[in-house]
Amino acid sequence: MSDTASLADSGLLSPVRAGTAVEAAVGDEAWLQAMLDAEAALVRAQARLGSVPAAAATRISRLARAESMDLRQLALAARETANPVVGLVQALTEVVARQDEGAAQYVHRGSTSQDVFDTAAMLVARRALDLTLADLDRTAGALTALAARHRDTAMAGRTLALQAVPITFGLKAAGWRQLVLDAEDRLRAVRDHGLPVSLGGAAGTLAGYLEYARLDAPDAERTGFHSRLLAAFAKETGLSVPRLPWHALRTPIADLAAALAFTAGALGKLAVDVLTLSRTEIGEVAEPAAPGRGASSAMPHKHNPVLATLVRSAALQVPALCTGLVQCLAAEDERSAGGWHAEWLLLRECLRLTGGAASTAARLAEGLRVDGPRMARNLELTGSQVVSERLAARLAPVLGKAEAKRVLTVACETAAAQRQPLHVVLEKMPQARVLAEQGLLEELCDPAGYTGASGELVDRALRP
Repeated sequence: MSDTASLADSGLLSPVRAGTAVEAAVGDEAWLQAMLDAEAALVRAQARLGSVPAAAATRISRLARAESMDLRQLALAARETANPVVGLVQALTEVVARQDEGAAQYVHRGSTSQDVFDTAAMLVARRALDLTLADLDRTAGALTALAARHRDTAMAGRTLALQAVPITFGLKAAGWRQLVLDAEDRLRAVRDHGLPVSLGGAAGTLAGYLEYARLDAPDAERTGFHSRLLAAFAKETGLSVPRLPWHALRTPIADLAAALAFTAGALGKLAVDVLTLSRTEIGEVAEPAAPGRGASSAMPHKHNPVLATLVRSAALQVPALCTGLVQCLAAEDERSAGGWHAEWLLLRECLRLTGGAASTAARLAEGLRVDGPRMARNLELTGSQVVSERLAARLAPVLGKAEAKRVLTVACETAAAQRQPLHVVLEKMPQARVLAEQGLLEELCDPAGYTGASGELVDRALRP
């Protein structure tokens, strides 16, 4: 194994993103290409305004390719400058100079490392968010189908780990779907409006850009040059225009972090519910089967819920990592020593973990197997005690609210101790005689008949 190969992050310890499209979209080579894309877009923007020759911009753009760079050498060089852009600029300048020495002088003209890196970060984020949003859309579509199909499939609603009152699986799936849609809204808002170019120069004044423009295009209109350069740079990259340079104003990173943390958490809710419902003792859902998936190294009978496990692992990591990104809002001066640098790995990990979780959640939702008969059997485990709330409501007008609750508490304890259905116990209690005489007890004790507005809520959730 080569030294370089041994240093590669292959995803061995992060299987939730291993092999996914987002992994490649935020890898070292993708990040390097994004920095080169930022350099190329910047010089094209300057050419639009006449401060760089068009031919030089074309030459630089054509040669700004990651495959012409040595990633490992750039990484090692970054130890001497605390960021990878300095070495990148030197390498790109050399590549361009070999073909056109005149064009080489326009590489990184008037710029600074943070302009290039932060713009690249926004490009990487946008590409990752595109992939993540596509997978969230797949997940939402699969959950829409599940919610509609199981609109009226009764199951036990559980609170504090115990059966509470009946719900429908359609309502549960609609809830998962709503969280996914909420995540989509947040990520789409960030992608469409919250990923700006970075253009500030050495200390956020754009002085270097303006000075070079005076030298390179002395006859150009100076009024509003910085605004026109920002607009041209944004057009070249497809990113938005910031109100101010944001070297030390890290709102874009914090907003992105918040959206990623929410998304991972939303998918985590789906995952943790599937894990619970997959338990042997519950068995109401199962992950999609695939050869070798979920195999145990020691127990041949086990098929572990690996997709949900992977999604949950991301949901537990991303919010913690995003906290680190938000902490970097406390950036000193006009550019931070260490705070800015601390963002890089955290941001990449958040993007690829969230993207990996979205990809995995889509497969989970699309293949989730639902066992309606098992849900019905589990609803009978308490002998209809799951509808005690309903019975208390029916007895309250006769006995009073407090007495009705006391009677039902005694009845439930008796039913549990004697292992009898609740309606059988109530038939023998004089306080419940009115319901027995009306012939309503057995009907009122049917859990499937006490799902409230579950069906209507599903309809509401799925309505366009």
